[in-house]
Amino acid sequence: MKTPVIAILAAIIVLVPCVILALMIVYRSESGYRQTAVEAEQPKATLRSGPDWPMFHGGQGLSGRAAPSLPDSLKVVWKFKTDDQIKSSPVIVDDRVFVGSSDGNMYAIELANGNQVWAYKAPDAIEATPCVIAGSVYFGCSDGLLYALDAGTGSFKWKYETDGEILGAANWTRSPDGEKIWILVGSYDNILHCVDSATGEAVWTYETDNYINGSPAVDDQKTVFGGCDALIHVVSLTDGSKVSEIDSGSYIAASAAFVDGQVYVGNYDNVFIRADIAAGKIIWEYKDSDSPFFSSPAIGEDVVVVGGRDKRVHCLGRDDGKAVWTFQTLGEVDSSPAICGDKIVVGSEDGRLYMIRLSDGSKVWSYEIGQAVTSSPAVAKGMVVVGCDDGYVYAFGPEE
Repeated sequence: MKTPVIAILAAIIVLVPCVILALMIVYRSESGYRQTAVEAEQPKATLRSGPDWPMFHGGQGLSGRAAPSLPDSLKVVWKFKTDDQIKSSPVIVDDRVFVGSSDGNMYAIELANGNQVWAYKAPDAIEATPCVIAGSVYFGCSDGLLYALDAGTGSFKWKYETDGEILGAANWTRSPDGEKIWILVGSYDNILHCVDSATGEAVWTYETDNYINGSPAVDDQKTVFGGCDALIHVVSLTDGSKVSEIDSGSYIAASAAFVDGQVYVGNYDNVFIRADIAAGKIIWEYKDSDSPFFSSPAIGEDVVVVGGRDKRVHCLGRDDGKAVWTFQTLGEVDSSPAICGDKIVVGSEDGRLYMIRLSDGSKVWSYEIGQAVTSSPAVAKGMVVVGCDDGYVYAFGPEE
């Protein structure tokens, strides 16, 4: 008679935890609990100290330079799944990653372990890179709206309407009195918009003759951007008045870098140029490419590094524009490189993330993801984060 009793007790011992687990799952579903897009128990990366990467290409001048150096080999620390391609480039602020997806969500993710903090759903694809400043996230959307969210919670603050899709990243500047933060964004309505960050109301607008695809760069009380009207536009940040225009010869889809009064940008006619703002003219042209430039350049001490649709990464001398080296990939390079000490990190449409030696263009390391990487890497706290057309955000850290 003891055997049935023992069997019953054993069944109870097995069934009770299963019932508790089922109730927990039901409770989580009913209470709005959302499982993160990574496994619950992710190993936590050790983050280094150092500056953030709060916007496209790292800072207002879009120079693409990161403070820390990187080791010669990286490993995948975590990956985060979204429901569509990621054309947006991630940014890193306060140990969080912010990135948009073509699934219409803006995501906030823990940098250390890849767990989702929040997601905000927009009506259309988000290809633009967010800009995070003063506790808020600003980003454009394919629905033609500029959105402002609370960086901590993802709660909606305001939206600003343009008459065209927004694919380029927002930038920012302070008002002339230093009291306010203004947000700058270009749109396919041919207009550069300057918007008050607190109210979401227009401060000024600057009209061009064609689409604005890239992000405006900011320095020295001016903003500089290329347009599909083939012009490099130089605009006063004070009131949106025209300072000058420089004809590049063909339309510009990439974002320009603006450093020390010099503008560096490539155009659709396969030409990469350096222009001097004060002189209002082109200083040099690099023509050793048979394909357009959609990548934005990273500016080193003595060199400029940019990807091309000729499947190469080009390193040029800043003074003369002559080739220092080129690095061959197997796909177009629309991803914008980041300079990290003596190395460069960049993605390619061949499905790989590359690390290249800055001095000679030799390959240090690569990781094959498998689908196109047009997103540009963000580098901060010893981590490299990039999006991919496979819908994942990848975070890389040092090998143990």
